Amino acid sequence: MKILVLGSGMMGRAIAYDLYKHSNFDNITIADKDKKTIQSAEKFLERENIDFHTLDVEKTNDVKKHFQNYDVAISAVPYKFNYILAKIAIETKTHFLDLGGNNDIVKRERNLFENARKQDVALIPDCGLAPGLTSIITRDIVEHMDYIDFVKIRVGGLPISPRPPLNYQIVFSPYGLINEYVEDAIILDHGSIIKKKSMTELETIKFPEPFEKMEAFLTSGGSSTLPYTYKDRIGYLDYKTIRYPGHCEKFKALLDLGLAGEKMIKIGEQKVIPRDLFVMFLLTSLPINDKDVVLIKVLSKGIKDGKEYYLDYIIIDFYDEENNITAMMRTTGYPVSIIAQMIECGVIKERGVFCPEEIVPCTPFFDELNKRDIIIETQHKCLK
Repeated sequence: MKILVLGSGMMGRAIAYDLYKHSNFDNITIADKDKKTIQSAEKFLERENIDFHTLDVEKTNDVKKHFQNYDVAISAVPYKFNYILAKIAIETKTHFLDLGGNNDIVKRERNLFENARKQDVALIPDCGLAPGLTSIITRDIVEHMDYIDFVKIRVGGLPISPRPPLNYQIVFSPYGLINEYVEDAIILDHGSIIKKKSMTELETIKFPEPFEKMEAFLTSGGSSTLPYTYKDRIGYLDYKTIRYPGHCEKFKALLDLGLAGEKMIKIGEQKVIPRDLFVMFLLTSLPINDKDVVLIKVLSKGIKDGKEYYLDYIIIDFYDEENNITAMMRTTGYPVSIIAQMIECGVIKERGVFCPEEIVPCTPFFDELNKRDIIIETQHKCLK
């Protein structure tokens, strides 16, 4: 089988790296419209036998021609392209996976279920970190309990050595970051699916040294389809982003000033979109590719055989210094690579459109993460 990775940025490189190291695909290709980015990716992956092509995902006819040559395609480009790419994949009978990132796009992809099934194609959005890895952890919780009182998902990609004023670094697209901060968070609250403002409900969350007390607050996208999938199995579910203390207050103040606005404004003789300007400031002011850490806690309480249990999952994943791969690249890129390999080797046989919690078997997935030194620590406590 042959596989195509769209996007040669940080996530695309991590996906291709993992595919080369662990998969049995006959051919692995990365495609991107930016020749400089491709050249940088070629240098990064120079030890691996990976092909590189120039391709603009906005040129649908070119995309279609490329898809026809591959059995599986993975999108590591901005989420706004994923719906049209999914439609093309169905037409060319190419299995398709993406990293998600936007609830509305995923909803539109899920409406393609019958078309995908008829074409014998598997489409799996939301295959990154959150949603993705944390979605499969949530499935594991559901499989371990008869009923779940709550699932609280907490995730953060952070610099190991934070720098003021925001104590944050660019670990993925700043447009995606802003989207998470400004769009509403989706919450499951005892049978009702509700929306709450992002960057609210600030809480303290503890990790081992040197992180200790961190903050977490509601953000958009991380829960994705989980509230709908488990509406009848989980009482309460929410998703919060982890940051160093003080980040939420400072970043929210910038948003409250209108810096994430999408309507064009005039400054002197120039017309600008505030969000584009804000992104430029973030890219020029914040560090990129410093050593990082990904912190994950999925906290739950439920009932099994008439007894109440706390069941928590904890991951602390660090920058891979030997291979120069960030923790965010590892925890976002490797899960989608693993899921693609499950299609390639026949572990995933279903056809249609599915999110990870619906289709990815937990134990084999966790075993693959373990092979990559992404270790999930579980803590059980029975309440008398």
